[in-house]
Amino acid sequence: MKIKNILVTGGAGFIGSHLCESLVTIPQYKVTSLDNYFTGAKDNHVENVKYIQGNTSDIESLIDFTPDIIYHLGEYSRVEQSFDDIEKVWKFNKDGIFAVLQFCRKTGAKLIYAGSSTKFGDGGLGRSQSPYAWSKATNTELVKNYGSWFNIPYSIVYFYNVYGPREIATGKYATLIALFKEKIKKNQPLTVVSPGTQKRNFTHVEDIISGLMLVGEHGYGDDYGIGSPESYTILEIAKLFNAQIEMIPERAGNRMTADVVTAKTEALGWYPKWSIKDYIK
Repeated sequence: MKIKNILVTGGAGFIGSHLCESLVTIPQYKVTSLDNYFTGAKDNHVENVKYIQGNTSDIESLIDFTPDIIYHLGEYSRVEQSFDDIEKVWKFNKDGIFAVLQFCRKTGAKLIYAGSSTKFGDGGLGRSQSPYAWSKATNTELVKNYGSWFNIPYSIVYFYNVYGPREIATGKYATLIALFKEKIKKNQPLTVVSPGTQKRNFTHVEDIISGLMLVGEHGYGDDYGIGSPESYTILEIAKLFNAQIEMIPERAGNRMTADVVTAKTEALGWYPKWSIKDYIK
């Protein structure tokens, strides 16, 4: 049995920790995480994974083995907050992707890059609506170019509004479903950014991971969307919680819609099993 070395950047984060959890169940996989713990946490560590602390921009000095597959999830990943965090966006996303691609070029590792569904937002206009969205859209172009320039094997996946266990529930980087659950616990009103009609395809982290694993093994190229076909407005989601709702002013970077592009992932045998309605109940 040939052992495969798998590197997960962002392996101590919300999605990365679930990916590590699934990867270690495969006997021939030896799993390592590289994480700077910006939003990752040691509480998310999984048994039988080796953890290295550091930035992806330093990947060459931190990783002393040749990975077969690199799942590159370790990037800055918030839309509205990215206006205040533009230096972090650049360091984690632009410096990071360049170093990771150079490392792939040197080692021959297959790269699975987590793009952002924001690039499909508002008929394609979403790609430049925030520093975060722009960084991800241009990174996907760079990954594709490196693939053709230097013959690097790659796949690009797109996640749609991920929710589930270990989602960040408090603070500046909390995400919507966990944030709403936390507010319910504290008996606080659910804050909905105006106009409230912006649509999202909330996708359970288990569905994300099953798609990601399939793409890692069998996918090549761009456009592997991993998202629930069910679309809800933020206001509809808030109403599912049966709580008081407070509308707050519109924010920069907030897209209204996004196309769900899952045909290529479905062709590998993927389909979503979760519905957000069942999770909120």
